[in-house]
Amino acid sequence: MRSPLLDLPGAVAADAPDEGVAAHYGNPHAEQRALAQGHGFVDLSHRGVVRISGKDRLGWLHSLLSQHLSALEPGVATEALLLDPQGRIEHALAIVDDGEATWAHVEPGGSGPLVEFLNRMRFLMDVDPQDVTADYALVYEAAGVGEGSGAADPGASDSEVLVRRPAPFTDAAPGRELFLPRARLAEYGASHADPAGLWAYEALRIASHRPRAGFETDARTIPHELGWIGSAVHLDKGCYRGQETVARVENLGHPPRRLVFLHLDGTPEHLPAHGDPVEHDGRQVGTVTSSARHYELGLIALALVKRTVPVDAILQADGVPAAQEIIVAPDTGGTARERLRTR
Repeated sequence: MRSPLLDLPGAVAADAPDEGVAAHYGNPHAEQRALAQGHGFVDLSHRGVVRISGKDRLGWLHSLLSQHLSALEPGVATEALLLDPQGRIEHALAIVDDGEATWAHVEPGGSGPLVEFLNRMRFLMDVDPQDVTADYALVYEAAGVGEGSGAADPGASDSEVLVRRPAPFTDAAPGRELFLPRARLAEYGASHADPAGLWAYEALRIASHRPRAGFETDARTIPHELGWIGSAVHLDKGCYRGQETVARVENLGHPPRRLVFLHLDGTPEHLPAHGDPVEHDGRQVGTVTSSARHYELGLIALALVKRTVPVDAILQADGVPAAQEIIVAPDTGGTARERLRTR
């Protein structure tokens, strides 16, 4: 679905899986800097949007997803994962409830399969999951956009617009997400200044050590590998699909891989891409999952590597020297076993 904001001056279309929105509007580094300082907006209208209504929705979602949702208050942003029976990640949901329905946005193309699964799990519950991607679009606003900026604020008192306030990016002003009627997307772009593309948004995401489903995940990724415990996985709740794996790793084991942040040597000016090999002492120990050119940090990346890789080792990301910054520690998990050892 092509966004009308691709008609804004300077827009350059993004590649798959982010096709349909802009990669940048002519100056990716300036767009990053503006977002970090609280200016501009990002067109995320390619992401899937799901709406679940019905009085049983929160308790029902609580029983299916990894997050504690049964007492979620209206307007409170949270994250959750849908796991398969073996505890592997299928979908990552960014969630907010408006008091009448629960809304979530997911990766491009993910809303249809997610709603199909949810409908199979309805049974006799008063719930109604719907894929509303064709009707609603997501926009990320940096702090100050609309609010006191002189522009019309579509989130202030507009009943057609739902506001979600995610955790802020590292070293950046807090922002917010708007679930905006898709028919109003072109009007929004025309009335707001400083559009920023996906390259800018992704650079801030990577610098903030935030995993993204489909990039940091593959067919065997479990939550502990990516540091999603706490932010998207609640450890003190009832049963849900895949919980056995989460509990086993948390109490008795360690994840086989761990997410790391890489500071890449900028000398060769080569930016490794998603899926490129990460090597240590001439042997492949992982893969690059996301990468970007950051306006302050230079070339950066996220990678998923074997847990046993020394944390102080200099790695090679597609031939580029890379220093590690720990996101997921090698000793993550195994809390019950550690308690037994210290008795």
